[in-house]
Amino acid sequence: MGYSRLLATLLLPTLCMAQESKYPTGYFRNPLDIPILLAGNFGECRSGHFHSGLDIKTQGKEDLPVYAAADGYISRIKTEKGGFGHAIYITHPNGYTTLYAHLNHFAPFLQTYLRELQYARKRWDLDMSFPAEKFPVIKGQQIAWSGNTGGSTAPHLHFEIRDNKTEHPLNPQLFGFDVNDKLPPVAREIVLYSGNIYDRQLASYSLIKRGNSYKPVRSGNPRYKVSGDTVDAPGSIIGVGINADDYMEGSENTITFYTARLYADDELQAEVTLDDIGYDVSRYIHAYTDYYSKEKYNKWIQCLFKLPGNRLTSLYTQLNDKEGRIAMNGAAHKMKLVLTDPAGNESTVEFVVRPTETTDAQTRETDCTPFAAASTNKYESNNVRFALDDRELYDDICFTSDSQPGKGISNKVRIHYPYIPLHHYFELALKPNKTTPIALRDKVALMYSDGKDEDGRDARYTNQGWYEAKVRNFGTYWLAIDTVAPAIRSAIKNNANLSRAERLTLTAKDEMTSVKSFEGLIDGKWVCFEQHGTNFFYEFDEHCPAGKHTLVFKATDENGNESKYVLHFTR
Repeated sequence: MGYSRLLATLLLPTLCMAQESKYPTGYFRNPLDIPILLAGNFGECRSGHFHSGLDIKTQGKEDLPVYAAADGYISRIKTEKGGFGHAIYITHPNGYTTLYAHLNHFAPFLQTYLRELQYARKRWDLDMSFPAEKFPVIKGQQIAWSGNTGGSTAPHLHFEIRDNKTEHPLNPQLFGFDVNDKLPPVAREIVLYSGNIYDRQLASYSLIKRGNSYKPVRSGNPRYKVSGDTVDAPGSIIGVGINADDYMEGSENTITFYTARLYADDELQAEVTLDDIGYDVSRYIHAYTDYYSKEKYNKWIQCLFKLPGNRLTSLYTQLNDKEGRIAMNGAAHKMKLVLTDPAGNESTVEFVVRPTETTDAQTRETDCTPFAAASTNKYESNNVRFALDDRELYDDICFTSDSQPGKGISNKVRIHYPYIPLHHYFELALKPNKTTPIALRDKVALMYSDGKDEDGRDARYTNQGWYEAKVRNFGTYWLAIDTVAPAIRSAIKNNANLSRAERLTLTAKDEMTSVKSFEGLIDGKWVCFEQHGTNFFYEFDEHCPAGKHTLVFKATDENGNESKYVLHFTR
């Protein structure tokens, strides 16, 4: 028996015991008064981040009572147009904080305080922290009503448990909540990758070359095998990726597994554990997954090997000395992938990988600029310049760029490929090839396309005719003049009687950039409009009594273009 296998065997009981006792069970209650059905769970792959909690279904409805999961105090409340929307944070004496998000309204004692502060500051989006004595709560006390605010697409409650010391979200399903789950994970696809970490060659798109994919077939529940049992290795050193889903009784939504373990010839090579993932490293999901497959085919392939620029640490609870890759060494290897969910349900996928005559790719692109992961990389031409710091790339790339004439004031510049991920924002500068009047310098937008959608942001004029903006994606960019203000619309007719209406709703959308600021005035006085995507709404309150009124709503985009909408109505 190899050392790794022996170690795994000796540690297995300890690991299981640690999983059971790592966090307090029975301390936190269900934050709702209905059984927990999940629309999403911890560690799920989401665009730009790992999902950081549980999405608890609310029976397709809004305004269900939400309760404090344990004794503590409200330490923070937040209202924002995206993200968590309306959110409450409760700090508990046992070293954890719970988060309740996408809420519609807070409980009266908190909602009244919030509304007074919003009117005093004349802004609706606030982020406030409180001392322990300000808003103490007890376990089971109602704190809010559920909703669909922020970056939510359907009614639900987002619930998190965080470690107070690290502020990292933890896997709530490890805290003993009653979640009825007897269904094992489902293996959808196995993908093999080639990547010789000792003889790294710059490829046209990535060091790690995507090889063949295989659809597992059931060989007994919950066991899978690959059709034909044996597959060919795409290189002398390979990596393994898995596309998998998990489910629970009573919900059709997909969730994700808790651990994935990869064995070669019965020796543990890599283990992923979806727990304790900080917000500061969550964007490394683009290094953990096959970003190319997500962008091209909308599939999340989770890779059981580590790219050079991947700075995730806690997620990989075991990696061999090749960062999870397996050296073929001219021999066939029996592979086994074991998936477990938080309830302990388990699935296995088994197959054999055999070596082939295929050699590792030696082709190096010649018409390109080598960019290395974990290094600073710079690029400048006649019309484009930027610099990437040592955290930006996850993998070595062979950078390419070209430009084509466009309808804006600059060429359309292709800056590498949108299916290669970047970690954070960087300054991109373009130079126009058409004369821009001085009066329009503050109306220039940097436009972007990934081949599917277009958007833009305001660009700042710098020295010698360059325009800069912060971006965080490869793709096609160009400069354009933006003098068009946001379009404001409403389904409410002028002089309408709104005496029975609970809220007043408008839409405001900008064609090139986004709505940067907005303001609603009724009879010349500020009222609290909130934003949800392109919708802006005001819930009628004491600031709009019975009678005739005039609303003036203003929206301004990133380039300072302003629209005004006037509505006369009766309450």
